[in-house]
Amino acid sequence: MIEAYAFLAAFAVQILAGSVLYPAGLIRYVRGWARNFGSERFAQLYPGVDYSRWVERFVTGYRAANIVIVLLGLLMLGWLFTLTRHPDWTSEVGKPALLYFFLQMSPLILLSSYAVVRHHKLLMQPSQEVKRKATLQRRALSDFVSPYVVSFAVLSYFLFVVYAIYLDLFVYHNTSLSKPCLTAIGSVTLVYALNAFIIYKYLYGRKNPLVTHEGRVHTIGVTVKAGVYGSIAVAWFISVFGTLGVPGLQEWRPFALTIFLVITTLLCLFSVTAPRKPEVDVPGSSSEVSS
Repeated sequence: MIEAYAFLAAFAVQILAGSVLYPAGLIRYVRGWARNFGSERFAQLYPGVDYSRWVERFVTGYRAANIVIVLLGLLMLGWLFTLTRHPDWTSEVGKPALLYFFLQMSPLILLSSYAVVRHHKLLMQPSQEVKRKATLQRRALSDFVSPYVVSFAVLSYFLFVVYAIYLDLFVYHNTSLSKPCLTAIGSVTLVYALNAFIIYKYLYGRKNPLVTHEGRVHTIGVTVKAGVYGSIAVAWFISVFGTLGVPGLQEWRPFALTIFLVITTLLCLFSVTAPRKPEVDVPGSSSEVSS
């Protein structure tokens, strides 16, 4: 039963990380962003709109939603405890833990979607901007993440593919690549491709006119780090999860899944640090062109 107790402890940590620590860190981030990057630019373009009121509405709604989710998590923890008494508990607890993780992320997704709609409507209104400034500054992936980390992410992908094939053919003794193996390889490939696309769009895509230059740089840094480290985490987690499919280790799969969800939450928490506006730009790194 040590596997069951380890899973229950990990789920308790998941409640703490996803519905207490992460929301608190995100609220500090949003308020810091509004103070350092967003509010000044927003006020210049749309002086008749109260930006700080938007922020506080987001904080109030997000905090209230997470209080409800914490209470639901504690109830679910008791329910999962009863499930671990069943002989086949390992097949019953994984999906509820995963669904609860999505529930923990849902307030941020819903409130962010609402904010995007409001920003879109606002951008349709004429702004008070008289003078436009374009910042000519080339950004590369290496400006935000070490080339060694990027190399490790690429290496992790190829090692995962090789290890997945090895597990399928030589550990599980399949005569050809099975559907679960192909699904795992396809899923990790999709994660890498999606993160690469998002990183590219943030590096070279359209700029948000409501955000300062320093704010854009900070957002790019957060997005790039989350994408690169998240890809590495997915590749290694699925490798470990596949290994735990061996008879005798399957009871540890729910624990491994929950730990992965906790690590994912903590990676998001550490990447979303309180924004600070740079005091001095690096000479020669950028130039301002007024038109």
